[in-house]
Amino acid sequence: MTYVSLDVAQLALAASLILVNGAVSWAFALGLERTLFINAVRMTVQLALIGFVLKWIFEQTSPLWTLGLALIMVIIAGFEIVSRLSRKPKGIEAYLLGSGTLLIVGTLATVFAVAGLIGPDPWYQPRYVLPILGMVLGNAMTGIALTASTLIETAARERTAIEARLALGADRFTALDGTLRLALKTGLMPIINAMAASGVVALPGMMTGQILAGLDPVEATKYQIMIMFVIAGATALGAVIAGYATVLLITDARHRLRLDKLHAPSSS
Repeated sequence: MTYVSLDVAQLALAASLILVNGAVSWAFALGLERTLFINAVRMTVQLALIGFVLKWIFEQTSPLWTLGLALIMVIIAGFEIVSRLSRKPKGIEAYLLGSGTLLIVGTLATVFAVAGLIGPDPWYQPRYVLPILGMVLGNAMTGIALTASTLIETAARERTAIEARLALGADRFTALDGTLRLALKTGLMPIINAMAASGVVALPGMMTGQILAGLDPVEATKYQIMIMFVIAGATALGAVIAGYATVLLITDARHRLRLDKLHAPSSS
């Protein structure tokens, strides 16, 4: 059993479905037509380029090229996290928070999955490392962004109550304990919902891709179960690290709430 190759005409026909999104935006005066067009073109160009890049890197089988692309993925994902915050911290700390957290959880989860579970020889083959890293980053990025954004927004909304706790002698982690728990719960909900729907409501992307490529459905299911657990663990670890790092980011060593370290709320 082999996969069926798609040509440019078939891709163009699939792309025509974006007109449905444009029609909805126009009908309800959402004003998203330009954004839809730009993001559709951006997605197409990015995926086309990464396809050629991955093909070249797979042929090199060099750990240095694999590491280089992995670092680029982590850095870009870190910038994406910051762009999702409604109130962005001043300075480079927010970018270090995003990319640094992803570097930790992405490395741990990918090495565990590839070297500890799959076990190819050598374990650092880019054909295994980069796709798994990409799935881990994509999902962990959402959890981290939701955690940081929720914590910042809730701290700003409940500023008076938090400062009252601090004035009564609570340290910053105690004063922001409820806020942190709410942020963590919000950050973990997407992966929890994804696990609940997998196999019943939806066939996840990794499993679907392997089946379309000709892999036995049972084997594809095993890989999907493995990657879902890896993603869940990485997302949870990333949310915890991001949560505590965000608390440090919006407070200081004297246990004061420092919302002045944030830019004004984004209007977008």
